[in-house]
Amino acid sequence: MKLLATTALALAISATSVLAQGTCAAGKTLSDGVLTIATGNPAYYPWVMNDAPESGEGFEAAVAYAIADKMGFAADDVTWVRTSFDEAIQPGAKNFDFNMQQYSITPEREEMVDFSLPYYTAAMAVLTTQSVVDAGATATLDSLAGLKWGAVATTTALPMLNDVIQPASDPLLYNDNADVNAAIMAGQIDAALYDLPTALYLSAVVVEGGALLGQFPPEQSERPDQFGLLMEEGSALKECVDAAISELTESGELAAIEAKWLAEATGVPVIE
Repeated sequence: MKLLATTALALAISATSVLAQGTCAAGKTLSDGVLTIATGNPAYYPWVMNDAPESGEGFEAAVAYAIADKMGFAADDVTWVRTSFDEAIQPGAKNFDFNMQQYSITPEREEMVDFSLPYYTAAMAVLTTQSVVDAGATATLDSLAGLKWGAVATTTALPMLNDVIQPASDPLLYNDNADVNAAIMAGQIDAALYDLPTALYLSAVVVEGGALLGQFPPEQSERPDQFGLLMEEGSALKECVDAAISELTESGELAAIEAKWLAEATGVPVIE
């Protein structure tokens, strides 16, 4: 009888928790009872595996479903849409409840959209080519300062490039990351800064002869690059999303997801 009473109490607590989560999101999503999540088109490894976020595989896909679960949404209640990076960050109505595309949280962006609490703090890494390494480039600030750099004009990597590396010549600015990668392969620039997981992917798959020269620890900069879920400004769902991320952080689940999908890269030296 005592066992039955304990089981009943546990079920009641569980049900209360789910109801509380459901109440938090009730009437606050685009479609009642459905959580609409956006990602890039395409979405890349290691954030989303095989461009299939619905699989729940890849760091951001896995985090998305973990957040949905904490908010009381079953996997079948999650639907995915695609947006470009720049399109989603513009002010105005959105076709998603939240968007995950490695959006760095910045004061400038927060004037146009809302962000959740951070779900990832990114180390920055130096993407270059093996020919630059063979020519003598090393994982030191003095060596990095002598390289020719490129960056997207609006990226958060640019302040770190100018403030920490302080290159001897002005970096060349480009419209998007594809142009930066093309410039590296064409020898127009020597290197660019990316978050570590993206740099790993680019060096292995996109940039012919790509190599990682080194990585900066997140605390290297005064404001580490932190990723947040992007939502429409004034989103009523923000409180629910933040509560879910806090719970995942405190329980260690978020760290476990990061360990699975974004395991620390070996062989990439830390730049002192």
